[in-house]
Order: sequence, then structure tokens, then C-alpha cells
Amino acid sequence: MTVPRGQSRPRNVLGTELQDCSHDPLTGFYRDGCCRTGRDDHGIHVVCARVTAEFLEFSRSVGNDLSTPRPEYHFPGLKPGDPWCLCAARWAEAHRAGVAPPVVLEATHASALEFADLGDLRAHAWTGEG
Repeated sequence: MTVPRGQSRPRNVLGTELQDCSHDPLTGFYRDGCCRTGRDDHGIHVVCARVTAEFLEFSRSVGNDLSTPRPEYHFPGLKPGDPWCLCAARWAEAHRAGVAPPVVLEATHASALEFADLGDLRAHAWTGEG
């Protein structure tokens, strides 16, 4: 992620520098690989998750189909295991429904803590397996 001159890199939920989430597929509200947010990101796409089949089905069932490619939006469609910057409220909703996908804590923006408890995020931490 390129940080404008004079600005510091955003922080993650662990309080350290926010790491990139994914460049393949290219994610982030700003499509720069990072789950950073700004005034124009009304969905607050700050949770770096490794999506699961259960989460993708849940998301589709509540009106957000993340599996179908949408070339007009430069969206490749996701498959289980793909890393993606999710809306913090959707991750929290999926958590309440018992289908929250694993979270990459180092790449999840600190503002996710406005929607989810750090303990819940840690309980769903991606271990790099599966």
C-alpha cells in the first residue's frame, strides 16, 4: 500500500502497522490490496478475511453475492479460501449467525473494533492453514 507523504500507515486491530490483505485477488475498497477505509467507504471494508463456503452462502442469502464475477466492477468473484476485505458490519453479522470466516488480524484495520470485539476476532484468527 502506498501511503501519502507525511502520513503514517494505518494501524491494525493488534495496534501495529496494517499489513496488506491481498493482491490476488486484488482487494480493498480502494483496490490497493489493503483493508484501509476513508470517508467514501460507506461499507467500512476493513476486515481481512479468508472467505469460506459457509460465509459466501450466508452473504448471498442476505443480499450480497460475493461468488459471482462482476467484470463491470472489476470484481472476480470469490471462492473459498480467497482473502478479501469484508464490511465490518457483515463480518459481525456472520459472527452472530455462526458463519464468520477466519480473520487475518495483522491485515484487519483497527476500525473493525467498532463493530467486533477483539476477543471474537482473535477466536477467528486465520492460522495460515486450510
